[in-house]
Amino acid sequence: MKACIFDLDGTLADTLESMSVSANQVIKTLGYAPLPTENFRYYAGDGAKTLIERVLRDAGDKKLEHFEEVYRAYSEIFDKDCTYKVIVFDGMRETLEKLKTMGIKLAVLSNKPHAQTKKVISSLFGDDLFDWVQGQQEGIEKKPDPSGALKIARAFGVNPEECMYIGDTNVDMMTGNRAGMFTVGVLWGFRTRQELMDNHAHALAEKPENLISLFVSGDRILKRF
Repeated sequence: MKACIFDLDGTLADTLESMSVSANQVIKTLGYAPLPTENFRYYAGDGAKTLIERVLRDAGDKKLEHFEEVYRAYSEIFDKDCTYKVIVFDGMRETLEKLKTMGIKLAVLSNKPHAQTKKVISSLFGDDLFDWVQGQQEGIEKKPDPSGALKIARAFGVNPEECMYIGDTNVDMMTGNRAGMFTVGVLWGFRTRQELMDNHAHALAEKPENLISLFVSGDRILKRF
């Protein structure tokens, strides 16, 4: 392996509160009750527009009559508050630094809007740890389309099979597999072990440090199937 491509939300950091606070602030103005932060484990992962669709349906707007105004308001608020209570998962920073010293190229690929993806990564990790940071933007289909992952592989000058794709949702597993990459599901994220297995993860990692094992010893803490 020569490169690692990481999802952001639920993989590198816990971002649930940043999303729930912004979304609930908007829907409260329409008279809807706030939704539990835990619900955002399942709202997140497919981009901001899909997140708002899921929020509105659960709030009671089944026909999405308020979609346009809520999406605009959410985008404005979230752009200001996208780092609110965002926490890097334990062991992640050290794992990334170790991979970097091993000469592994590091990238982020998120369905979060590009500007916000860059803002969050810069706030959490600085501007020098990752070699490439890419969020959702015009001209590139969102995950699970593999276009973004393949673009990163080309930029790094590596073959897809030389890349490890790391994420916490079905969308991530589909993205990595469709790109022809070694796909790792993380168990500290937003979704379940079963979801990752059902979507054909090549390996499961129980903690960030397990990722190092793939490069140095094939440690069995990483369950392969």
